[in-house]
Amino acid sequence: MSDLDPPDDLEPVSAEDGARRYPSTIGGAFYLVVVAITAIGFVIVTTGAWRQGIRWIAGALLFAAVVRAVLPARDAGMLAVRRRWWDCFLLAGVGIALILLAGSIPDQPL
Repeated sequence: MSDLDPPDDLEPVSAEDGARRYPSTIGGAFYLVVVAITAIGFVIVTTGAWRQGIRWIAGALLFAAVVRAVLPARDAGMLAVRRRWWDCFLLAGVGIALILLAGSIPDQPL
């Protein structure tokens, strides 16, 4: 069984059944936290403090990489897109790149 195969004991739930409307895994809850932190980062960027906002977004991606590394595939929820090592590599790589870019871009006169 690969990381992406769902367990045999889980049945798909359609939205028409009026089923649960909350994350079904702990990874789904962490995914919502990552989305919320990213949204906060975008709000900070729009207020003018773009470096700080980019750091918030990068922090959310680094947090997602750590959570994806720790959680088993069946609990990762929407954080599991590919194999675990690949997800962690991409999330951490983009997070680190954003931090480095935000710190290395010189201030521009308005």
